[in-house]
Amino acid sequence: MDGPQVWILGGYQSDFARNLDREGCDFAGLTGEIVTGTLDAAGVDPADIGVVHVANAFGELFARQGHLGAMPATVVDGLWSTPATRHEAACASGGVATLAALADLRSGAYQSALVVGVELEKTVPGDTATSFLGTAAWTGHEGADAKFMWPHVFEAVAAEYDRRYGLDDGHLRAIASLNLTNARANRNAQTRTWSVPEPLTADDTQNPVVEGRLRRFDCSPITDGGAGVVLVTDDWLRAHPGARPLGRIDGWGHRTVGLGLRQKLGRSADDPYVLPHVRAAVQDAFDRARVTLDRVDGFEVHDCFTPSEYLAIDHIGLTAPGQSWQAIESGDIEIGGRLPINPSGGLIGGGHPVGASGIRMLLDAARQVSGTADDYQVEGASTFGTLNFGGSTATTVSFIVKGPTGSKN
Repeated sequence: MDGPQVWILGGYQSDFARNLDREGCDFAGLTGEIVTGTLDAAGVDPADIGVVHVANAFGELFARQGHLGAMPATVVDGLWSTPATRHEAACASGGVATLAALADLRSGAYQSALVVGVELEKTVPGDTATSFLGTAAWTGHEGADAKFMWPHVFEAVAAEYDRRYGLDDGHLRAIASLNLTNARANRNAQTRTWSVPEPLTADDTQNPVVEGRLRRFDCSPITDGGAGVVLVTDDWLRAHPGARPLGRIDGWGHRTVGLGLRQKLGRSADDPYVLPHVRAAVQDAFDRARVTLDRVDGFEVHDCFTPSEYLAIDHIGLTAPGQSWQAIESGDIEIGGRLPINPSGGLIGGGHPVGASGIRMLLDAARQVSGTADDYQVEGASTFGTLNFGGSTATTVSFIVKGPTGSKN
């Protein structure tokens, strides 16, 4: 990627298994934890931060709290007067907040940025929560008869794969099972202590239908939590010779299309990829990082539902279009396989606090390439990718992160 390099100095993730509403923790408490934890992990003081970017999708709906760009300064005195902005792009809010920070740093306007994502989703009953989350779709134009908007949408994605290429529902259950298994090794994963049927089947009691072919364990859970990273430039590192970054953002891709899934599927009718703009976003990240997939050691992808990971597998290029099942059956996406996907447990296993997920993925990629991913470390990882979706992929953001010591040979 041409221009100034941007490094991930450190980061922090809350425990996604917590119910913050029951704890009496509001956005002030969550933001304070994420900001303080992130700065401590990066080894910097608030005064060292040039600009702040806050990712949040649904604060007004779940907690009647907007204007969250000002929350870091509200709860951390040292950030008073530091420029800050809130970003909303549904589930890709964390991705676009990171892109904004990257642009700030690469422009030379600032040498350091704090990027945090925060979301509270357990303040209301589950049916109300899913209704709130559904506002990220094309309201009034799509899913009017759906009981649950997003399972309805990603069931439609699965149906499109089935129509074009054929789809075995067992491959979707295999994705869910793998991510839930990976999550057991992640001390911050929401499902790490859950009792999950083994094997995961189409049992209507243990794994009931939610929408169409999608069942309970095909869906990511409703989650409270946050994540943050500190990003810095080469100039900042030269001025702080003792700093040891986790990794470097070497490539990025960002594509935005219309809100409606049917719009997207209609436009891609003659394309081998179900959602070609997703493929383009990933390819942009590869091109800017000057890498090909065979030089990437793993990916954190947006498995809000199992069909979204099925989509990710072929769109990042691990298989030909429509052939994601091959990578599932071969074990290529498992830790130790050709390209481990979601070693953290992803969204299904790890949890999905919407505004924070893109930042959490970036932090996990940085931990992988720095060898600090603990019990879910991919051995020898030096280059890692992320793929963050918003809505029915209306907003797509991808990053390539490399370790401080180079990339895969």
